[in-house]
Amino acid sequence: MFDHLSLGVTDLARASAFYDATLAPLGHVRLFQSPRAVCYGPRGFAGDEPPFAILPAAAAAPAVRFHLAFSAPSRDAVDQFHAAAVAAGGTDDGPPGLRRNYNPTYYAAFVLDPDGHRVEAVCHQGAGL
Repeated sequence: MFDHLSLGVTDLARASAFYDATLAPLGHVRLFQSPRAVCYGPRGFAGDEPPFAILPAAAAAPAVRFHLAFSAPSRDAVDQFHAAAVAAGGTDDGPPGLRRNYNPTYYAAFVLDPDGHRVEAVCHQGAGL
């Protein structure tokens, strides 16, 4: 359904350091940067538009109930995402674990990025994957 997503941030350098650290465990890297944007996607991405970008915004207050979920390749990657996010200045908003109220294999972690956007990593695979 979605081709790409851009997120406004108040400090591009701070936000890019955060997303560099938190997206790495999920297999995403910085693809491109300029004074106007830092773009991310899977290593070797060759499409026209990077899947995720952060853009400087004068006032980047997060939209009420905004929620961005990144797909994780494993539960271990969810754990690494959460640890990296907190170490890089994010705020814990739900530690790694099963969310059985969503479905029996929904393993996720939630953080608030330095601008207060709610970001999640989720793995839908069973244990051991």
